[in-house]
Amino acid sequence: MAQSTYDESKIQTLSALEHIRKRPGMYIGRLGNGTHVDDGIYILLKEVIDNSVDEFIMGFGSKVFVKVKDNTVTVRDYGRGIPLGKVVDCVSIINTGAKYSDDVFQFSVGLNGVGTKAVNALSSSFTVTAYREGKFSSASFSKGFLVSQDTGTCPEPDGTMVSFVPDKELFGDYAFNEDFIISRIWGYAYLNTGLSIDFNNKVYKSAHGLLDLLDKEVGSESLYTIIHSRSKQIEFAFTHLPGSYGENYFSYVNGQHTNDGGTHQSAFKEGILKGINEYFKKNWAPQDVRDGIVGAIAIKVKDPVFESQTKNKLSNTEIRSWIVSEVKDAIIDFLLKNPEDANKLNQKVINNETLRKELNEVKKGARESAKKVSLNIPKLKDCKYHLGQSTSHQDECERSVIFLTEGDSASGTITKTRDVMTQAVFSLRGKILNVFGKKRTEIYKNAELYNMMVALGIENGVEGLRYGKVIIATDADNDGFHIRNLLMTYFLTYFEDLVLAGRLYILETPLFRVRNKQQTVYCYSEKQRDNAIAQIRNSEVTRFKGLGEIDPKEFGQFIGEEIRLVPVSIPGMNEMHKTLEFYMGNNTPQRRDFIMENLI
Repeated sequence: MAQSTYDESKIQTLSALEHIRKRPGMYIGRLGNGTHVDDGIYILLKEVIDNSVDEFIMGFGSKVFVKVKDNTVTVRDYGRGIPLGKVVDCVSIINTGAKYSDDVFQFSVGLNGVGTKAVNALSSSFTVTAYREGKFSSASFSKGFLVSQDTGTCPEPDGTMVSFVPDKELFGDYAFNEDFIISRIWGYAYLNTGLSIDFNNKVYKSAHGLLDLLDKEVGSESLYTIIHSRSKQIEFAFTHLPGSYGENYFSYVNGQHTNDGGTHQSAFKEGILKGINEYFKKNWAPQDVRDGIVGAIAIKVKDPVFESQTKNKLSNTEIRSWIVSEVKDAIIDFLLKNPEDANKLNQKVINNETLRKELNEVKKGARESAKKVSLNIPKLKDCKYHLGQSTSHQDECERSVIFLTEGDSASGTITKTRDVMTQAVFSLRGKILNVFGKKRTEIYKNAELYNMMVALGIENGVEGLRYGKVIIATDADNDGFHIRNLLMTYFLTYFEDLVLAGRLYILETPLFRVRNKQQTVYCYSEKQRDNAIAQIRNSEVTRFKGLGEIDPKEFGQFIGEEIRLVPVSIPGMNEMHKTLEFYMGNNTPQRRDFIMENLI
């Protein structure tokens, strides 16, 4: 193999702009096409809104207007406005901004002066206008390069307006999902009481912060009055749900949603344990106190340290002691003032302890009968790399996936075409048990449910998950859809935190193949099929009912770089539990009526 020469000519220095466009993942995490809540187009929107919210935090401007139409995003705030002489620098020169000054911004997320520069560099068009004291300064860019500037006088109130279009050269044929944007905007509203955000002419505002957030998530399912506390640097809320497993947390730092938690979330959990144990004068185990809990924490830190530019996990260690202390004291104060709620909480922990001991007995028997098969699991074709396994192969570990398939035919097709380094396959025998409303002990009484849990590594929580994505890959027929629902019920009943972490997906495979001797088109809907038939002369049409019907030589492309995945997400735990009960619970007259009305 010919070797290229490695000399001075191969050393390159990229400008900051070129580096952002060449390595966008370092700045916004991922590109994507808008089908996932963490896709890059939503990060661009977040970076711009963050600046407007930072103005509100510092006491300037209580309204923000956001408009998204035809892939054009416009954000207008009524803060102080960028200083007119620095408008171009602030959106185009890396490490330029006022976020380094405690006098101007005390609790800002955007501490590194990169955010809007990345938006500018990754947009086909980007315009920023600053209004101050009856004057304005405006600059327009294309892919980060300055196109035009303007200054003058105008009657507009002080503030900043940013408008941008994400670059299709980078993001492809993307589209904004309005539900994802609304969810993010609600996050801003909960964390900034008094802030009003107008999104496409509808106003979002919260009066009670994290209490409103939890109330929306759990509603009437809360076992007792939601415990809520707010001070200058910390706000938290939590409650327990009856019949829920695991722990679910919403955590924030300076308004930034830290999906992967961090030191503040760990301290919050420790404070809950200490507060409850101290009040009840017990020494309960952490899992007994926290099983079934739903909590939210938001803190303000002057110098937050995150593990990456996308700020998903906080690393500051010096905050632990004061968070633990504040959480513990606030919980004890609440329980002293609310003895009825304290009694309900006490009973929940006792029930958790009883269930854990019962579960441990069942676990013991299940493990003995399984002879600690560990990862030598029947029907599992494993891959080499796993989530969190290696720092030297971090990208491969994060890319690792497991396909949950039905039957040997489908799993055989995937197994023959998969990437053995990053793609694992777990084959189900058919329809699994409907676990809605059943205790967690059912997992240990059912070999298939148990093997699936051990294969994923989630017995002790989502922290042990062995794959970056868990992908449900079932046939596109009634049986396949039923198995898909049974699997989603399994995860939403016992491993809700895996779904909330954005790790569960559904694989989309083509329903039709339309082809002639010159051309082949794969179609994912009847409309696409009809369009393909109209365009391809003398075509033959094949309907794929099952994954096993697709030739492995063809199938490889559907789980390769062009893989199409639908993320499984939930609007709120309260709504999710109602939906599960309706579709997967007892066969009520309402469900029978629904089936009859929609049978055709």
